[in-house]
Parts: sequence; structure tokens; C-alpha cells
Amino acid sequence: MNDERPVIVAIDHDDYHAKHIGITQDGLQFFLTTPFEPGKCEYIALFRFDRQGNLVDSDIEALGPRGSFSKEEARKKYDSKLESLGDVIYRRIEVKPFSVTFNNIDIGLIAREPEDEDDVWAVELLPGNYMAFFEPWDSGDYDT
Repeated sequence: MNDERPVIVAIDHDDYHAKHIGITQDGLQFFLTTPFEPGKCEYIALFRFDRQGNLVDSDIEALGPRGSFSKEEARKKYDSKLESLGDVIYRRIEVKPFSVTFNNIDIGLIAREPEDEDDVWAVELLPGNYMAFFEPWDSGDYDT
């Protein structure tokens, strides 16, 4: 079993799940994303981190179950959070795994311990598990 708990996870900017990551004018790293509980609730989440990768703050909004909210209104809320950052540079970020409890669930980049000797550490974007990171932690790559 691998004992290497992830300390910092790199995420490379891309045009998919990591489209809105980078740094703000004041040097904070940020990650804007859309976690979801399948069949229950969708969210818009903006996370900000200091230069060392520590979570500084989070701005999470519950939209409700898919189909219960207007896609146009959801897009406006998403765009508003993005605009709240001001001028940004889209680029790779390096952040520590974290978890924020919101709406009675854990939201964040959450480290998952190996379950047996053949398993490995992972960091999963939860809820929804639509980004999963594995060693090497500085690769910037993720699985979907």
C-alpha cells in the first residue's frame, strides 16, 4: 500500500473541467467549478487559495436538482462568480486537498485513502467525482 498522502495537487488549465482556474490580480489561485450530487442537487463553487495552496475562502451556491432551475439563470450566476474575480490569468494551479461542508455534504478536492494494498491514494473533486487525481501529484492531469 502506498503511504504517500497527497500534499499538493497540480491542475493544468484546459478547455474542459479546468477551464476556469488560474490566478487573480492579487495573487490568489482560484477554481470555479460545478459539483453535483447525482439526482439531488447541482452547485456552483468558487474556491480561492493562497500562493501556498491553502484554501482561503469558498463561495458555493446550490441550484437544486437538474431540471428544477433555468440553465440561463445558472449561467448568469456562474458568470457573476467569474466576473467577481476581476482580471485573471488562466493557468495551472497547485492546491492542497480540502473539504468544505455545505448543504450537509462535503464539497472539495478530497483525498481518498487506499482501501487495500492494491489501491492507491487519489484526490477526487466531490460531489460528482468528475475530476480524479493520482500520482504524480505535480502532473497537472486528471481522470474523468
